[in-house]
Amino acid sequence: MAETFSFDVTSTVNLQEVDNAINQARKELAQRYDFKGSTATIDLDQKANTITLATEASFRLESVWEVLSGRLVRRNVPVKNLKRGEVEPAAGGTVRQVITLQMGIPSDAARDIVKYLKDLKLKKVQANIQGDQLRISSPSKDDLQGAMGALRGKDFGIALQFGNYR
Repeated sequence: MAETFSFDVTSTVNLQEVDNAINQARKELAQRYDFKGSTATIDLDQKANTITLATEASFRLESVWEVLSGRLVRRNVPVKNLKRGEVEPAAGGTVRQVITLQMGIPSDAARDIVKYLKDLKLKKVQANIQGDQLRISSPSKDDLQGAMGALRGKDFGIALQFGNYR
């Protein structure tokens, strides 16, 4: 029987790097002149995988997001995996925005990836959805390399990581 090779496609966010980026953003906001006397806060809830931004005005909320996203990019956290919620009023005349961290590949994106690989018509490349990740397998390493390159070239709305190549 022919040996099959495979790799896994995942989409995760390193929570430690997110925490480090949030701490750096808090320090920068504390030192910036335009935020003196401001009540801008950034909170991370690791259990719910959310970041909450809060400040007194919506234009300041955008500035806080710019600072935070810059820090996340510098720490190699995929900003594609952050889903910004609606700006909502909060207590004391402030506004708040909840940002959800996308952990794993959503089922609709997984189906899109499988359909995309089938449309490429690569010989004997199989894609299996396994919870919040995909396993791509084939008897040919060259076909797997081609599939990996094709997935890197297409935007599915989330950052993809490849691992467990065997």
